[in-house]
Amino acid sequence: MVSRTVEIWVGVFVALGIAALFMLAMQASNLSTLSRADGYIITAGFENVGGLKERSPVTVSGVRVGRVEKIDYDYDTFEAVVSLRIDSDHQGFPEDTAASIYTSGLLGEQYVALEPGGSLTNLVEGDRVQLTQSALVMEQVIGQFLYSAAAENTATESFTAAGPGEE
Repeated sequence: MVSRTVEIWVGVFVALGIAALFMLAMQASNLSTLSRADGYIITAGFENVGGLKERSPVTVSGVRVGRVEKIDYDYDTFEAVVSLRIDSDHQGFPEDTAASIYTSGLLGEQYVALEPGGSLTNLVEGDRVQLTQSALVMEQVIGQFLYSAAAENTATESFTAAGPGEE
């Protein structure tokens, strides 16, 4: 009888553990909010979206106001077009709002941050954000640093080889 009770408690704890892992997986993958919220869609064009994914958060001042709906490529402008679904309870962003792609957390999850402007006219369904800043790609930053360091080193070597005052 005692072993049967222990088996039941072990089963309960295993079930709770599996439920906790499932909830953690849902939070990590942004699948916990699968329902399509009411709202409006605006678009923004970026030269590079980095690792931005559909369902990534859209924030203003750190507050989530929507999600990335879709990412497409525009062959006319040669840039990625990101469709942003803004929740219906967050209306009234000025039409000169800027959009930037930032990275958060240790895993490098990327999100779109909106910075409202000062225009008196607001964005509505189907409008496009004109001011954008693409994702920062670390490989490009490191490459630019190495290139500038090599160019500086080459200039220093040519100066010392010619000697001061010599041409």
